[in-house]
Amino acid sequence: MNLMSLSFFGRHKSTILVHKWTVIFLTAGVIVGTSGIFAIGEHNALGQLGLAGTTGAPVAGAPPQPDCAPSAKNHTLAPVPYCIGVEHFSPLSGLHNPVSTAEYHCAKPQTPPGNTTAPYGPCIDTGDTTFMYAAASFVMIMTPGGVGFLYGGMTRRKHALTVILQNFLVYAIVSIQWVVYGYSIMFGPDSGVGPGFIGSFAWVGLNNVFHNAPADVYAPSIPHLAYVMFQLMFAAITPALAIAGYADRLKMSAFLIHVVLWTTFVYDFAGHWNWSLGSQGTHPGWLNALGAEDFAGGTVIHITSGFAGLVTAMFLGRRLGYGRAPFEPHSIPLVLLGTTLLWYGWFGFNPGSAGFAGFLETEAFQNTNIATAVAAMWWMFLSWAHTGKTSAVGACSGAIAGLVAITPASGYIGVYASIIMGFACATVCFYCLILKNRRRVDDALDTWAVHGMGGVVGALVTGLFSETRINPAANNGWFFGNPKQELVNAVGASAAAAWSFGITFIIWKVQDWIWPGGVRVTPAEEELGLDITQVGERAYSESIS
Repeated sequence: MNLMSLSFFGRHKSTILVHKWTVIFLTAGVIVGTSGIFAIGEHNALGQLGLAGTTGAPVAGAPPQPDCAPSAKNHTLAPVPYCIGVEHFSPLSGLHNPVSTAEYHCAKPQTPPGNTTAPYGPCIDTGDTTFMYAAASFVMIMTPGGVGFLYGGMTRRKHALTVILQNFLVYAIVSIQWVVYGYSIMFGPDSGVGPGFIGSFAWVGLNNVFHNAPADVYAPSIPHLAYVMFQLMFAAITPALAIAGYADRLKMSAFLIHVVLWTTFVYDFAGHWNWSLGSQGTHPGWLNALGAEDFAGGTVIHITSGFAGLVTAMFLGRRLGYGRAPFEPHSIPLVLLGTTLLWYGWFGFNPGSAGFAGFLETEAFQNTNIATAVAAMWWMFLSWAHTGKTSAVGACSGAIAGLVAITPASGYIGVYASIIMGFACATVCFYCLILKNRRRVDDALDTWAVHGMGGVVGALVTGLFSETRINPAANNGWFFGNPKQELVNAVGASAAAAWSFGITFIIWKVQDWIWPGGVRVTPAEEELGLDITQVGERAYSESIS
């Protein structure tokens, strides 16, 4: 009987496999469809209860909303989620002079030196400040640790140390650039050179950025300097992601200067467009004013780095032996370690972008995890269907695609929409990776397919499912009566992609013209390995096989 069963299975194995994948893909379709129904149904059901919030007039039939404005003698926030959202996302006015104040605390009078009056300053909340400190620390480890180990594991052994070192150095370089002028031109008062195009030098060297008072428009419950440090972590990881486009091919001297130029002319500009709120009454970033939504950096970080990686790979050309020799990851355990650190760090990346500890960071936390889990599993199934094998690298790629795509949406959409995001980004990024390989574009570590296109998917799905119910400062998306939001988000994604692609190409052309012999290492140096020719050290001892 057993032999007959085995014989039957052998004859019909291919048919059974076809049916297996049919069932898997149909199941995925059912999950996506059901999630969409739940996402829309949840919005409508809560709207009838008056909980689907708007940034304008209250929902018809909703219970009256409490007065969220702080009183003259008490700057604490009312214990109502609506109040928390409105208060944290509204510009502050009438800040007291922070120079004459020891420190502002919620509802605690502070007496300036030489003055018997005890005015109440804006709220610096110790819980929010601690949360943001922890979130920034989470994100810091993502650059030298997460991206460093991920990219180091994916490259070949003779280049591994160089790639890890480049990620380490990026953090150091951008830390200096950020304090000197980067933060000022990205978040500072608008320069007036085109409304919302780039910030001014008003905060150069962190001038007028205080440790004992919040900014006038950013994260009003934490010190301004805490916000500077949190945003530094984002500025540092973005050029690190773009390393994938030039891995194994670039002179170290060219790398060091490129990081400064790229961060200044690509990241800082795109960041001002999307995230500048118009400090000191100046014009906000033009995409922000248009209404483009990017909660934690899908456009500012991932689209810019992804399309920079693409144009860089096209400009530098393929690595020696590309397409003829197997370019396999030299350490898949390092890839898994790097991905795990990124997943962990993203719990500071997205929730921290709320700017405070409360309802919004909780939503971002949940959305980040579920979208990543779905994307990792779905990429694995797609790989399994195409190759007949599950793939550890594929599961890692799926997880990162999920992290990327949920980034712009994490504080704007609900849980069920996040499930849809996971399926959508894994599918698009998986087939973009296949397209990139077929076109023989040597983006060595897949930053365009995963980060660039993952960011595009994130922006577009955000435009579909964004809800003011989730975030009082958001706009409703297409599926909730506002089709304009999809168009605005598409404009934002397109602008970032085009700017990054064009400016990155110009930077490389200028650098290649200036550098003796160009920015690329010689064929002999590339063949020997950048660890020896550029760093002078090896990642592994010769005794280790």
